[in-house]
Amino acid sequence: MKRFFTVALLTGHQLCSMAMPAADTSKPWTFMTVDPGHFHAALVQKVMYPDLNPNVYVYAPKGNDLRLHLNRINGYNTRSAAPTSWNQVVYEGSDFFDRLLAEKKGNIIMLAGNNRKKTDYILNSVKAGFHVYADKPMVIRPESFPQLEEAFRLAEKKKVMVYDIMTERYEITTMIQKELSHIPAIFGTLLKGSPKDPSITKESVHHYFKEVSGAPLIRPAWFYDPEQQGEGIVDVTTHLVDLVQWAAFPGKIIRYPKDIKILNARTWTTGVSLPEFTASTTEKTFSDYLQKNVDAKGVLQVSCNGEINYTLRGIHAKVSVIWNYRAEPGGGDTHYSIMKGSKADLVIRQGKEQKFKPVLYIENKAGLSKEQVEKAFAAVEKHFPGVGLKANDKGWEVLIPEKYHEGHEAHFGRVTEKYLEFLKSGKLPKWEVPNMLAKYYTTTQALLLARKK
Repeated sequence: MKRFFTVALLTGHQLCSMAMPAADTSKPWTFMTVDPGHFHAALVQKVMYPDLNPNVYVYAPKGNDLRLHLNRINGYNTRSAAPTSWNQVVYEGSDFFDRLLAEKKGNIIMLAGNNRKKTDYILNSVKAGFHVYADKPMVIRPESFPQLEEAFRLAEKKKVMVYDIMTERYEITTMIQKELSHIPAIFGTLLKGSPKDPSITKESVHHYFKEVSGAPLIRPAWFYDPEQQGEGIVDVTTHLVDLVQWAAFPGKIIRYPKDIKILNARTWTTGVSLPEFTASTTEKTFSDYLQKNVDAKGVLQVSCNGEINYTLRGIHAKVSVIWNYRAEPGGGDTHYSIMKGSKADLVIRQGKEQKFKPVLYIENKAGLSKEQVEKAFAAVEKHFPGVGLKANDKGWEVLIPEKYHEGHEAHFGRVTEKYLEFLKSGKLPKWEVPNMLAKYYTTTQALLLARKK
């Protein structure tokens, strides 16, 4: 069944239809959301934006992914504190993408869903002259990387902007870690490291069962299929590879393959029982396409974990992602990061000792004095008023006021604001496009190496 409807209210499976709203010509940018199967598609709309049309055109096949997405947006529209005012104009039908290209209701295609066709969507959207705002990863298969290269080449010719959603750049501890790594009086210089002792290490731990926007997250069954979601080494590691480039070489263009050498890469599985799968997806059985990954004990083995050991411009780095089913009480997704300098190491920890909140430490290893560090730290205080230092037995803890700890969900708004700024100015920073390609070259080449092993 193919149909258009405007979502005014969603209750359970009910959808209310209204006349289509008139285009808001006062807003220069309009989203067209494609098959929003991932909750990140909704988080982009958790707040309103002055230059973004409140009418969002959603094109998708009929199904549970669409219903869950519309329910999330409705939750933002009807919340008591700072409600949003989105009009979701929805087209349902198997020809949803062809219909989108033909109707041209907006000028930005928003992608956050099943990753199997994402690279195709990006390329075909650019061919049609649309801007593209895509959740990571833009590509999950090494053999599809040339398509992404073509999309960016064509985007430059057509003067459209393709951009991925790198939320982790807006995490306050990561921002300050980056800034400190470029203050020689505190950090010294970034060490080159070695395969066994990388100069930069980033590890991300995620969980299948968790809460988003105050409610248990229901994941689509395909999220557990590496052929549709992508293996962990090309999915979550996208953020980590991005942070290595962004922090170590800010504003510098990374050229692949010249600047990147993959030394080692591996993947491994996390077991998910049928009761766990059901609690996460509401599905009573493993989907047919998952059966090939169910072991003899009836446990689904998901290839979601990965590790990459590589060099970037001669600097040794290691990134790894680990998926568990559920966090321990009081916990959640966590991030560990270390940048090793000649005078100090900059370490972000997020474990029990930190009450599962990210904390940044300066670990002194060159006899830095309190006076030296406090004097140099004034540059950080200038950019982030209210931050401070607390001495400990290894050096200092960076004290960050609570107002800076916005949380992961708020970062989607920050990235979207930045993207709209780029669109308004008509250009991205010169390093963004080559570094996006370098990032996906790293992840896809790592998967290729892991497959060979």
